[in-house]
Amino acid sequence: MRPLPVLLPLALSVAVSTAFADDAPMQPRQQPSLQVLSTQPSESELHATIEKLVGFGTRHTLSDTTSDKRGIGAARRWVKSRFEQISKDCGGCIEVVTPSQVFTGKRVPKPTEVMDVVAIKRGKGDPQRVIVMTGHLDSRVTDVMNTTSDAPGANDDASGVAALMEAARILSSQDNDATLVFAALSGEEQGLYGGKVLADYAVQQGWQVQADLNNDIVGNSRGQNGVLDNLTVRVFSEGTKTNETPEQAKYRAYHGGEVDSPSRNVARYMEQIASTYLPDFRVRMVYRTDRYSRGGDQVPFLEAGYPAVRVSEGHEDYTRQHQDLRTEKGIKFGDTIDGVDFRYLARVTALNTLTMAAMSRAPAPPSGVSIEGALATDTTVHWKKVPGAAGYVVHWRDTIAPQWQYSRVVGDVDQAVIKDVVIDDWFFGVSALSAEGYESPVVFPGDAGSFQRSPAPKSP
Repeated sequence: MRPLPVLLPLALSVAVSTAFADDAPMQPRQQPSLQVLSTQPSESELHATIEKLVGFGTRHTLSDTTSDKRGIGAARRWVKSRFEQISKDCGGCIEVVTPSQVFTGKRVPKPTEVMDVVAIKRGKGDPQRVIVMTGHLDSRVTDVMNTTSDAPGANDDASGVAALMEAARILSSQDNDATLVFAALSGEEQGLYGGKVLADYAVQQGWQVQADLNNDIVGNSRGQNGVLDNLTVRVFSEGTKTNETPEQAKYRAYHGGEVDSPSRNVARYMEQIASTYLPDFRVRMVYRTDRYSRGGDQVPFLEAGYPAVRVSEGHEDYTRQHQDLRTEKGIKFGDTIDGVDFRYLARVTALNTLTMAAMSRAPAPPSGVSIEGALATDTTVHWKKVPGAAGYVVHWRDTIAPQWQYSRVVGDVDQAVIKDVVIDDWFFGVSALSAEGYESPVVFPGDAGSFQRSPAPKSP
C-alpha cells in the first residue's frame, strides 16, 4: 500500500516531478473489492466459533484425543469439519490437511502427537507463493501441566482461531493469485510445537511463504488497568532476521537494515491497509518479535527463515490469561467468553482478511534488490522482475522514519535512478504492482530485507 501524499522538500519535489513525466500510467490505487471485504467479518460467526471451542471444556495439548465432546481431539475434529463445510460451500476450493509430529519436551513429558488443522486455498497464478494466517487451538490454566481442568481459552486463543476461520469463510469466495493458508495450531502453550509443525510442513512442500500472520490473543479491548481501547491492534515484528549469518550481520551493521526485515515491512503493509480501508482502526507497530520475554507461533516460522508477525490486542488483561477459573477479592479470573469484544474481534479479522487478499492479488515482492550511489548525488536502485508485475514503485524514507515517506512509480523495468536523492541520507525499497494496481510489500535491499526464504544458520 502507498502512503498518502507528503509535501516534499523543494529539491526532491523538482526531481520527482521531472521523473514522473516519463512514468508508466500504472499507479497503486484503492480497490473497491477490498473496501467491500472490510465490512464482511460477522460478529455472530465469530461468537458461534468461540462458543463452540469453549464448549469442549479444555483444549490442552495433552488432553483427551478420543472423546467427541471434550479435549483437544474433539476440538481439532470440529475445526476440520468446519473447514470441510466451507470447502463444500465453495465447490471444493479448499483442501484440508492435518500435518503432525510427535514431540517430547519440558512440557511434554511423554511422546505426544501434535497435530495442526490446515485449510489451503490454492492460488490460480502463483500457487507456490503462500500467505499464512495462524492461531493456536490449545488452551491452559495456571498450571501448564494441568490437562483436565476446564480451560476455556476464549481469548487465548479461540479468538485467533475464530478470526482465521472467518477469514477462510470470506476469502473462499474470492479470487487469489497466491495460495492462502488458514491454520489452527496445537501445542503452542507447551512449547510452540504447532508452529514448528506447520513451518516444517511449509519447507517440505516447497512453499515460498511471503508472510505468516500469527493471531494470538486478539479478542479483548479492555486492559487489566481498566483502559478501554477498541480502536488499536498491535503488530509485532522482528527488526533483523532470526537466522541472519555473521557475514550478513556484518554487512548490515554498516549498510543498514536493522529495522527493515521482511517481517517489519509486512507490519508496515498492514498499517497501510488499516489506514486505507479501516479508518476506525489503527495498527500500532511494535518493534519486537513478540511481547517482552514472551513468544508465539510466529517464532518457528522466523527460525525456518520465513517472514512472520504477531497480531495481538492493544491492551491485555492478564487475569484472563493462563488462569484457573475462580473469583478472588471480587476479581474474576479465567479466559471466558464474556471477556471477548466481538465488534473488536471483527475489526481484527477484517485487517487480516484485507491483508491476505491484497497480498495474494499483488505480484510477489521483488527479489535481488540492491542500491548504488556512493560519492554521487543520485541513487540507483536495481531489482529482478517478478511474474505478474506491470510496474514497480521505488520507495524511500528518512533513516529514522517509521514508515515509507516518498515514492516514485516506474514502469516494467528493473532499475531506476532517483535524481538528487543522496544514498547516504535515506533508506530505499522497491515494491511490485499488478495491472490492477495491487501493490506488494516493500523490499529493503540485500539479505536483510529479502523475502526469499533465509537459509538455515550454519553450525558453529
